[in-house]
Amino acid sequence: MTELEIEDLPGVGPTTADKLREAGYSTIEGIATASYADLAEAAEIGESTAKKMIREARKMADIGGFRKGTDVLEERKKVRKLTTFVPEFDALMGGGLETMSIIEFYGEFGSGKSQIAHQMAVNAQLPEDVGGLNGSVIYIDTENTFRPERIRQMVEGLDLEDVPSPEEFLEHIHVAEAFTSDHQMLLLDNVRELAAELKETDKPLKLIVVDSLMAHFRAEYAGRGTLSLRQQKLNKHMYDLAKLAKEFNAVVIVTNQVQSNPAVFFGDPTKPTGGNIVGHASKFRVYLRKSKGGKRVAKLVDSPDQPEGEAAFSVEMAGLKPV
Repeated sequence: MTELEIEDLPGVGPTTADKLREAGYSTIEGIATASYADLAEAAEIGESTAKKMIREARKMADIGGFRKGTDVLEERKKVRKLTTFVPEFDALMGGGLETMSIIEFYGEFGSGKSQIAHQMAVNAQLPEDVGGLNGSVIYIDTENTFRPERIRQMVEGLDLEDVPSPEEFLEHIHVAEAFTSDHQMLLLDNVRELAAELKETDKPLKLIVVDSLMAHFRAEYAGRGTLSLRQQKLNKHMYDLAKLAKEFNAVVIVTNQVQSNPAVFFGDPTKPTGGNIVGHASKFRVYLRKSKGGKRVAKLVDSPDQPEGEAAFSVEMAGLKPV
């Protein structure tokens, strides 16, 4: 399909186009999948005008109608896989972490969630011929866990030829610390804007990390009386992440905390926080736990096309390694 500009939409002049781009709506596809209210606010137009604009964008982008399964199969050919450099782990995930998907890693503290997030921030920048995505990374840090020193160690631990310096890797990781759940959600607007800028470079956005997803939501919405509001906001947050994953053909990784289910008397009582909202929005759910000898075990709990299974790996100074 010929590359279309948002000015090609009926009624979108230079002024409206500038407002849309400033709000992060830089593509026809982005407008086609926007909500009426969000687009109206971004472009400072009436909601009826926004509805008309979205309808036209859907026609031009061929979005919103029914498609044959063969067409969906053709679109799936755009999906790329991001390697973990742990063969057993990659096999568990069907060849690596999939673009256009939200992948949730949950587990207790020390189970390896942030370690995986850091490693993927390195791997995503590598060339495609070694399992990377040759792209930039956006890292939303809610618990002050991002460490540039850890990135350096992992870069130095890569068993590859002609690896750029750790500083060059850090240049392509864009970190933002979220201080509240509202701030965390607001940052996604900035993600869209930054992703549009990166699209014009040789390192387009290919990985978004939210580490961790639920920290602020759990702290700010305590008690059953606030649960409904929390889940509404969380639903929008996950929806926005899913849109970004598809629009920019990127991997989205969210790490999640866990809680213990007291009703479980046999087996593992650990379950992820966030309820069904997070469960339904995440295309892949991976439960991480500590094992003997410092090993970690990743269990694939849910996936659209892969069977349940487990893979062991170790977390070393040089990063994620096979056992």
